[in-house]
Amino acid sequence: MYATNEWDNLSQVIVGTARGAKVPDLDRSMRLVNYADVEDEHSIHTGPYPDIVTQEADEDLNTFVNFLKVIGIDVLRPINEPTLHINYYDYCPRDIVFLHGEHAIATPQPIRSRAYNYQPIAHHLPGIIEAPRYYADDLYNSSCLGDPDTLALTEVAPAFDAANCIRANDDILYLVSNSGNKAGARWLKDYTGLNVQLLEGVYSYMHIDSTVAFLREGLMLLNPTRITDVDVLPEPFRSWDYIMCPEPTDIGYYGDYNNASVWINMNMLSISPTLVCLEENQHSLRKELEKYSIECAMLPTRHQRTLGGGFHCVTADTKRDA
Repeated sequence: MYATNEWDNLSQVIVGTARGAKVPDLDRSMRLVNYADVEDEHSIHTGPYPDIVTQEADEDLNTFVNFLKVIGIDVLRPINEPTLHINYYDYCPRDIVFLHGEHAIATPQPIRSRAYNYQPIAHHLPGIIEAPRYYADDLYNSSCLGDPDTLALTEVAPAFDAANCIRANDDILYLVSNSGNKAGARWLKDYTGLNVQLLEGVYSYMHIDSTVAFLREGLMLLNPTRITDVDVLPEPFRSWDYIMCPEPTDIGYYGDYNNASVWINMNMLSISPTLVCLEENQHSLRKELEKYSIECAMLPTRHQRTLGGGFHCVTADTKRDA
């Protein structure tokens, strides 16, 4: 059985790798889903990330892995097999597989180059299935360019990254954004029978885990620039206690490889209801979490803005024990 929430005691986790990371060519899906906010597409780098980025990112991932192993957590990694190398990266397992109970789903990723991005971790996921995929041009809406109120995806077919979802047992909070449409939420609900609760109109670029984090049953961390009132949340979560995340400490990004806002710095992994892994410079957030008896392991992720992934993104928590 796979983990059903974001906070029970972590016992097994997949951790990604920056090895071979690249930005694919800008086809319609890549341009509209990942870079709708970029006016001049000629400013977007494609091809391999600089060696210093991938080397330092993997150094930090190894520090993270060593920490997890020392505290007794079983760590799994993507397979190092060139025939399975995907034309994107294996840095963020969170993006590509939805795990819950008996379900392991390779989600219908909206970016074409990520369609089979799950393959390097599939051997760790017994019973994994591929959600139906659809990549015709009518899935994408070019009117989203420069307009955060218009989403990149139409509703002609299900499309979503797994990182559009966070789990609270039978309730799934699902962000409708450039990387997840309502058709995807309906498919997930129909396939799993879970209560897929929509969060709409708060953030279009892209995943949920820099907007809301579940810390334990009944307590969540909110991004105050996006969740200005808890009434925008679906009903099951409006009664939860919450912490408004303080302004993050900006750790910057490499060159002009800016692939995440400063709010990626609230992207954390819960080890248990009383321990999280947090980017090592986020001391204002650490102090807030400590008020709720949540300890913070302060660890480096130098390139989380460069590569677009903090501790929640670079993991897929496979097993948690209540």
